Amino acid sequence: MNKGSLVVVGTGIQTVGHITPEAIAWIKWADTVLYLVADLVAENAILKIKPDAQTLEHLYEKNKPRYLTYRQMMNRMIDSVRNGNRTCVALYGHPGVFAYPAHAAIRKLREEGYEARMLPGVSAEDCLFADLNVDPATYGCQSYEATHFVLTRRRPDTSASLILWQPDSFGHVLSSLDVRQSAIAVLAEYLAKFYSLEHRLCIYEAPMYIGCAPRMDWVKLGEFTQAKLTPASTLYFPPAEVAPMDHALAQSLGLPSMAQVQEDLARLDASPAAKAE
Repeated sequence: MNKGSLVVVGTGIQTVGHITPEAIAWIKWADTVLYLVADLVAENAILKIKPDAQTLEHLYEKNKPRYLTYRQMMNRMIDSVRNGNRTCVALYGHPGVFAYPAHAAIRKLREEGYEARMLPGVSAEDCLFADLNVDPATYGCQSYEATHFVLTRRRPDTSASLILWQPDSFGHVLSSLDVRQSAIAVLAEYLAKFYSLEHRLCIYEAPMYIGCAPRMDWVKLGEFTQAKLTPASTLYFPPAEVAPMDHALAQSLGLPSMAQVQEDLARLDASPAAKAE
């Protein structure tokens, strides 16, 4: 095994509250720390742990294709390890969610015989499940990047939840953060093929600071194009219908009927403990 190594950690959405003791330990122990976070509080928290940590933020430039920025980030990680450094990369949220450079660097370094790994962190999706009181196991959950969702002509299962990431940058090729209303209209038009214009969706934004409230704006699909989106926005669509049950198969497996399941859930919701909550 070669001398240098890479550990990629997540700072969570609320760095002060979400970063794990394990992530902090790796940041302290590393020879070189690279970071990319979303706010000054997170940056200051990292610099307090490792004063000589280096940001990757400057690699973003206006009208610069994202793939070039990602390649440069990947190369910074790889070069640090090749130079024999114990390298820790701290990324906003979960380090493996929308973090192509980190995944690419880990794959490349492992191929070259270096130790490279990733630690889990708190993502915006984790915050969404908590703030919207959604259990993805209840109806199932689909998760797509918004532009990819439309370009690949995905057909959502409307009996399950749907999460669309980065709607504010829908259709963007460059690194601009400007919301293009014409592009958003294309997204809304495509979604209207599967959902009623009366179907309500949530524009969700996880709170970045302890004590702050999340953004949970419920709007009708028909009004979605008028809503304000930011780089932090995520779209959540609750199920629009109930999935059909194969009752014969359930009976053959000895499983309870859907009616029994619904009755049990109703009994749980009506229990004294549930009412107390």
